[in-house]
Amino acid sequence: MTPSPSIHAARRARLASQLGEGGVAIIPTAPEAARNRDSHHPYRHDSYFFYLTGFTEPHATLVLFANGESWLFCQPKDLEREIWDGIRLGPEAAVTELGVTRAWSSTEREARLPEALANQRCVWFPFATHEGLANQVDGWLQTVRARVRMGVLCPSEQRDLCALLDEMRLFKDEHELDTMRRAARISAHAHVRAMQYSARMLRAGQEVREYHLDAELMHEFRRHGSQSVAYTSIVAAGANACVLHYRADAAPVRAGELVLIDAGCELDGYASDITRTFPANGTFSPAQRDAYALVLASQDAAVAATRPGARFSDPHDAAVRVLAQGMLDLGLLNAQQHGSLDAVIEQRAYARFYMHRTGHWLGMDVHDCGSYVEPSEADQVTTRRDPLTQQDVLVRPSRVLRPGMVLTIEPGLYVRPADDVPKDFWHIGIRIEDDAVVTASGCELITRDVPVGIAHIEDLMRA
Repeated sequence: MTPSPSIHAARRARLASQLGEGGVAIIPTAPEAARNRDSHHPYRHDSYFFYLTGFTEPHATLVLFANGESWLFCQPKDLEREIWDGIRLGPEAAVTELGVTRAWSSTEREARLPEALANQRCVWFPFATHEGLANQVDGWLQTVRARVRMGVLCPSEQRDLCALLDEMRLFKDEHELDTMRRAARISAHAHVRAMQYSARMLRAGQEVREYHLDAELMHEFRRHGSQSVAYTSIVAAGANACVLHYRADAAPVRAGELVLIDAGCELDGYASDITRTFPANGTFSPAQRDAYALVLASQDAAVAATRPGARFSDPHDAAVRVLAQGMLDLGLLNAQQHGSLDAVIEQRAYARFYMHRTGHWLGMDVHDCGSYVEPSEADQVTTRRDPLTQQDVLVRPSRVLRPGMVLTIEPGLYVRPADDVPKDFWHIGIRIEDDAVVTASGCELITRDVPVGIAHIEDLMRA
């Protein structure tokens, strides 16, 4: 569902009001990427550019002025190229369809950008996101500077536009939340499909491999209108689940082992991100059940800590406390060696089995933009010594959660073979991940159309 141009116009107006007098912003979209000879990777727009325009064609640039005026450079109409590559919107239609003030062919960008920068005070653009953009800005400024003897003023400041856009994108409006809920439903149904396929095929004595489950995910994504995956899907069978960024490959899916799937679709420019871990044949073993119950309890604690006024770090701290106690209870950590729960947390002994954070921002990008530090407290810096690396780490106050923020909640447990680890837990890798919208009273989990409870998963896979 394409949003109304008024949504993007309102975002442009809000951004323009923050540029300051004499401010002008330059926001290009992403370039096309060659895959091999005469073939490109599927095109995906730049998220900042799309956020402000809703425009998905390549070779486009938005220029925004502090007075609210907007220029768009886009591909010109070209009948011959459109026969091969598809219909282009073109500059004439862009003004009406996208609501920009003026539009030109992308071939005019180099000549008109110095005109846009002349007599302005500050040029804004996203730093370190587009290779070569800073050099292009320097070139445009040089052209302006060559005219100073004719009374033309050249911008004296360059500022990072990400600082403004990241803060805007961190808080989702109702249109964005609706799109993310729909993406979450599609992804949840894809996980259900993969779970049931695995159990059904193994019960029938058929071979199942990781790429079979990956294909089931993709089928469900595309069947419901998703344009793409939000990231490369992780489908990890057995011991592969202990590799955090493992990709779906050809390993066999065996009865008696767990399968970890971390996969989500992208819908209309917005990502979903779900992880589920399930027994390949639909029944947890006793050790798998104990380990899974621990991770689920840690996620429950993290969900309870996700509410307005809490810090972004609070869900992680809540999950770690449950996981660390569970590691002691299950014998993964030796209490005589590591001491009390507080000692395990202080020394980060739990990191042997849980080495990542419990969440990240989610939105247009699967690891979405937005500061994890509370802006008003960024100058409050303390230093702590990391007990594992023995390096000093700078610590700033974590971001305060507020309604409209969207984050993932994804604790895990990864057990590799070792002499001091009970053998029943070897090669068990478990992660449970849901997408959470911070609300006025707590959080809304938008990915629970695929179950997380042990009994619910087993019932689902028997169906």
